[in-house]
Amino acid sequence: MIKVVSISLENEMDLVLAHKRSMKVAERLALTVATQTTFATAVSEIARSVIEQTDNGTLDIGLEQNKQRYNLVCMVAFDCGIRFTNDDAGFHYAQKLVPEFFLDEGPELNVITMKLGLPRSLKLDPIKINLLQKYFDADQPLNPYEEIKKRNVSLHKIAGQKDEELRQSRLIDEKKTEFISIASHEFKTPITIIKAYTQIAKKIKPQTNDQVTSILDKIDAQASKLQSLVMQLLDVSKMENGSLQYNMEQVEMNQFIENMIDIQRHILPDHAVVFDVPASVTVFIDRLRMEQVFSNLLGNAAKYSQKNTKIYIGCRKELDGFLTISVADEGIGMSARSIDSIFEKFYRDEDVIKTHAGLGMGLYISSKIINDHGGKIWVKSTENVGSTFYFTIPIQ
Repeated sequence: MIKVVSISLENEMDLVLAHKRSMKVAERLALTVATQTTFATAVSEIARSVIEQTDNGTLDIGLEQNKQRYNLVCMVAFDCGIRFTNDDAGFHYAQKLVPEFFLDEGPELNVITMKLGLPRSLKLDPIKINLLQKYFDADQPLNPYEEIKKRNVSLHKIAGQKDEELRQSRLIDEKKTEFISIASHEFKTPITIIKAYTQIAKKIKPQTNDQVTSILDKIDAQASKLQSLVMQLLDVSKMENGSLQYNMEQVEMNQFIENMIDIQRHILPDHAVVFDVPASVTVFIDRLRMEQVFSNLLGNAAKYSQKNTKIYIGCRKELDGFLTISVADEGIGMSARSIDSIFEKFYRDEDVIKTHAGLGMGLYISSKIINDHGGKIWVKSTENVGSTFYFTIPIQ
């Protein structure tokens, strides 16, 4: 059947729509007034019978080709648990009004089909039927109820599309996370082997000259960078699927920060790290994950500032039972737009993409680690002056 009009049968108001719409379809087909009334009455009787039994029936009116002629068809579908017999007045009366009347009982839905043969003189063809469909698609609502009904259908359709888009987005994210996890694991082994052989080659001093040693140092440094990126990808994958685990322990924070500074002085020899040591305080943290946060913040501070500038680490107790730690630099700073997005996954500012390497994962991972420790992280920055990153962790 070629559908022209569809109506959901929910209440008595839909009975009015069913009658008016069936009349209008018959009228647009230029049927006689008597035929219009007969068809619309049959449709109304069946619609009334269904509405009295359920609020989720559907009514479709359309055309069906039968050899050289067309039939005007009405199909009413309703729950299979509903049974009609000739004892039902509307059901019995409708059968007398139309030449063809069928009841198909299915496993899920029952369908009543009524057919009325159309005269050949109408000269219906696909073009005319298409114009008829377009007319009813563009037709204005018959009353305020139908207008609300159409709007609800439109909103429901939009909501369904949004739900499907969200489902597809989640599926893509899951596949992406799975790929990152698998790829990162596959990368770890060859990188480890490259670094191992590089260290072995560097120790064979009698057979290597200064130039070869320099090349091996560069290979080792680049392999270390690649290893760091792979570990970040693995961390992102674990965060996405909720498998990032923590080994929490009591840590004296001053000593922890001083140890981090000692390590970073060898990694960042071109910057002076200044730490204003406060009173002793104990926190409950995952030592390795917190080292990751410090390495990231100190590494960024050095990365985005000139050589021989200072990096300042601050640490103070708050009245609300938290410890606030800050890492400040004298670097290039960032715009307000970057401040709003800096902790998003894979975010890179357009101004530094070409000048500074990176994937935009470090701060995203750091923010997740701090949040999982019960704290928060934020940044204040002024362009061409510097940036200060702050984060809090609960005091033990």
